[in-house]
Parts: sequence; structure tokens; C-alpha cells
Amino acid sequence: MRRALAILCIAAIISAVFMLFTAAETPTKLIYIDTLRMSLILYENGKEVRRFPIAAGAADTPSPIGVFRIIHRFKPEGGGFGTRFLGLNVPWGSYGIHGTNKPGSIGSHASHGCFRMYSRDAETLYALVPNGTPVIVEHGPYGELGTHLLELRPLDRGSQVRAVQRKLLALGFYGGSLDGIFGAGTVTALQGFLTEKGMEWEGRVDQKVYDALGLILFE
Repeated sequence: MRRALAILCIAAIISAVFMLFTAAETPTKLIYIDTLRMSLILYENGKEVRRFPIAAGAADTPSPIGVFRIIHRFKPEGGGFGTRFLGLNVPWGSYGIHGTNKPGSIGSHASHGCFRMYSRDAETLYALVPNGTPVIVEHGPYGELGTHLLELRPLDRGSQVRAVQRKLLALGFYGGSLDGIFGAGTVTALQGFLTEKGMEWEGRVDQKVYDALGLILFE
């Protein structure tokens, strides 16, 4: 039953992503990465065509969560990136899908945020997908919030920072880029929001701030 529901959820996510494109630019291929199940699935015309095991980011260097695109590629000469690298347009850092010289890490949370594949699998994927291919990354049931709410502080980066920025933008307090970087603009927006709520800025986004923003975990 759970597997059937998971398949339906993935299908719904993929359909929603394809709706973001116009008919002229709709891609035929899409990559879905599940960092809890450690799998990368390639879809073509909405159907699964290949599935590969991966390694994802370690706890202190998590992988980005969200919807991105492949924007560049190169062929390393071995080393930590293996023989192929597909770069993603993650706004808060440099991340990609690549091979590895540590095949024993596949199946674990071991990277600095990138998605490692066996080098032969990375070569296969590299040949199958063009630049512009959408890449959906999930880490748990709560969208870009992942599996739980993190306490955030200035200079933090990641999908949860972007979720806070997105909420502040919707509430009319933030006018900057949704770049996932907890910089001065995000701090100013939070200070203005909390002042209106009669709350003090304590230098962090904790559960009280999440509750005030209306950012909650829900399935």
C-alpha cells in the first residue's frame, strides 16, 4: 500500500513539474532523486526508463532539496568526480551529479552535498540527458522542508532558508532573490515581520518563528 502511494506521489510531482513548462519547451526527460531511498530515476515521456543507486550529502553537508536543472557538464579525468559531472543550478552553492572514486560510499549519506554514482552509471546518465533536464530532489515527505525543521541562523544556506524567504515574500516582507542564503536581506525581512507580530528578533529561526510564519510540516 505504501509503495503504491509513493508511486502515485512521485507521478503527481512529475506531472506538476512538467506543468511549469510551455508546450514548446516541455522536456521529454526528467530526473527524480530520492535521498532517503538513495535512488536516482530517469523518466522519459513520464515513464521510468532507468534507475541507479546513489550517495547523497552527509548530515552536516546535506544535498539540496527542490527542483533544479542540469546547466553544465564536463568530463573529469578521474578523481573525486569520477569521469562525468552534471552541474545543477542550485542558487546557494555548487552541486552536481557525478561519478566517484569511492564506490563503497554508494548507498550512504557520505558526500559534501553532491549526488555520487558509480562511474559507469554516471557515464550512462551523462550520455542520456541533455543540459536543461529538470532534476527533482526529495528528502522526506515535506517538500523543501525535508524531514524536519532546522534551526536556522544568519549565513546558513539551503532549501529551508529558501522556504523562509518564500514565505516572507508572500507576506510582503522580502523583496530579494529566493537564493537560499541567509543574508542581510533575509535578516531585515525577518526583523520587520517579527516586529509586526510583536516578537523580538533573537538571531535565529526557531520553532516560534516557524509557527509565526505559518511554516509547518504537513503531508
